[in-house]
Amino acid sequence: MTDATVEVQEPVGKKGRMTVILAAILGIAGAGIGYYAAVTGALPYVGGGASKHDVGRAPSGDSGVAALPQVTFVDLSPIIVSLGDTGELLHLRFHAQLEVEDAHAQEVERMKPRIVDVINGYLRALEVTDLRDPLALSRLRGHILRRINIVLGEGRVRDILVMEFVLN
Repeated sequence: MTDATVEVQEPVGKKGRMTVILAAILGIAGAGIGYYAAVTGALPYVGGGASKHDVGRAPSGDSGVAALPQVTFVDLSPIIVSLGDTGELLHLRFHAQLEVEDAHAQEVERMKPRIVDVINGYLRALEVTDLRDPLALSRLRGHILRRINIVLGEGRVRDILVMEFVLN
């Protein structure tokens, strides 16, 4: 009554399997060779710009040592903050330096009191549980840097280096 037909697939022979395996091997080998060529710079880049390997490299004819960035480190005075509830009183000792481009060093130096005030306010708002997290220092650096960039404007401070971070 029904006109349903069943199509029987023929099993793939040895020749078909070998073709699939060979194609997979050649594909993986081609991807590996392409990756190696792109990473080592063997492939020319469109646009003629410098590759990522040339960034920070000294001009040809020099010793090939990368030039250090022209930065100044502005030292902030150490901050000691009381943390915790009445049952558990802890102190956080925090000391940092700001990495600043030479052109902005005097501006940042003039604004140090405001920077210390912003950091002090942020640290006082922290909970002890926030500091016991293994990633606390990374998160803390990001939050403080963001607040400093709000106060000074974007681009004046490149990074914050935490010199001392002691909770006792």
